[in-house]
Amino acid sequence: MDLALPALADRFSVVTLSERRVPAWSRLLDWPAAGNAHVPVRARRLSDRNLLAAKIDRAVLDADRAVLLVAEGAGCFAAAWWARLSPADYVGRVAGALFFEPGAKDEARFASPRVTLPFPSVLVGDDEVRALADGWGSSMVDGEEGPLLRAQRAVHRFTAAVVEREVRSGERLWMGIVR
Repeated sequence: MDLALPALADRFSVVTLSERRVPAWSRLLDWPAAGNAHVPVRARRLSDRNLLAAKIDRAVLDADRAVLLVAEGAGCFAAAWWARLSPADYVGRVAGALFFEPGAKDEARFASPRVTLPFPSVLVGDDEVRALADGWGSSMVDGEEGPLLRAQRAVHRFTAAVVEREVRSGERLWMGIVR
């Protein structure tokens, strides 16, 4: 089974968010450190956070296909914060998200309303972040298997969630036409 990021990039514009030079997805899956667009997460101050939101906006709006957000650590919280507080037409461009190893220490920097995310998402982590996945409405990939198998499961769950979302949208459109 091929999990190379280029296979996902054929269908999606991949926007990556991370603080690290070598993010988790690069270590686990040998994916490139950055996608079609990369937003480095620097948000120690309020002004940094506002600039970060503008950079995510720009990356999403410049995308030429549906957007796949791939984030790690503080980038996971930044993506969730952005999705909850941004205009619906911006967030509507996002097909889904893959979140790797969010760190609980980063949550306070990106406080936002406690509502599920408006797109399918999969969180790759351990049992310590299960409550976070539940709050975001994310599927959770954990367990005792190795990190590569967990990441493979995350990709499969994400693509299944995107297909399910597209089928529901198509059914709603079809029902509108038939009536």
